Amino acid sequence: MKLGMRKPSLKKSIAARTSLKRYVRHSLGMKAPRGWGWLTNPKKAAYNRVYRKTTFSIFDIFKFFK
Repeated sequence: MKLGMRKPSLKKSIAARTSLKRYVRHSLGMKAPRGWGWLTNPKKAAYNRVYRKTTFSIFDIFKFFK
């Protein structure tokens, strides 16, 4: 598990927003509502919650100074 600052990756950011899988899920309306990660994949949801609380992005630092 990572602790501290995350390194932003422009390549991964663009890939996540333009993937075929994401396009199909959004256009067919097959998305689960927010907060349903515990039902669909509890192990991944637990990991993501811990990861989110133990790391921060460089963009979070800029939000802090606003």
